[in-house]
Amino acid sequence: MSSLANPVNWVLAAVLGYISYNYFTASAAPPPPAPRPKQAALVFREYTPKELEPFNGSTPETRILMAVKGNVYDVTRGRNFYGPDGPYGNFAGRDASRGLAKNSFDKAMLSPVDGPIDTLADLDDDEKESLNDWASHFEGKYQLVGKLIENKD
Repeated sequence: MSSLANPVNWVLAAVLGYISYNYFTASAAPPPPAPRPKQAALVFREYTPKELEPFNGSTPETRILMAVKGNVYDVTRGRNFYGPDGPYGNFAGRDASRGLAKNSFDKAMLSPVDGPIDTLADLDDDEKESLNDWASHFEGKYQLVGKLIENKD
C-alpha cells in the first residue's frame, strides 16, 4: 500500500497512461493529405495584363500570380485566399492595385485586361497609404516574379 501513496508513482502512471493513449489513438488518425505536385520555379520576367490573366488558379495545377503597384507576385501558396473560391479570388491573374487601395473586392475595381494599366492617379492619400501597406505585405510574404508592363500591340 505504501507504493500507492508515493506521488512519484502517480506521476509515472499518468505519463504511462498518456503515452499509451497517444500510441493507440495515433493509428486511428486519418492519413495526411497528399502533397501538391511541385511546380517549376518561375524566372523573373515582364507580364502584360493579357499574359497575367491565365495565372488565375482556375485549376489546382495553375499558379496564381497577382500584380500590386507594378510588381507581379506568385501568391500560389495563398490559394485559400487568392484561389477561385477565396475572398481575394477576383484579383488572381490581375492587377489588384485599385481594389486593394480602395479595400474593395468589387469587379468594377479591376481594369480590363486588354486596356491600359491603371495609373491610380485619382487615389486619395488614405487609399495610397492602404495600397503601400498592401505592397509591403506582398513584398514580405510572396515571391516577386515579374513586372507588369503595358500590353503589346
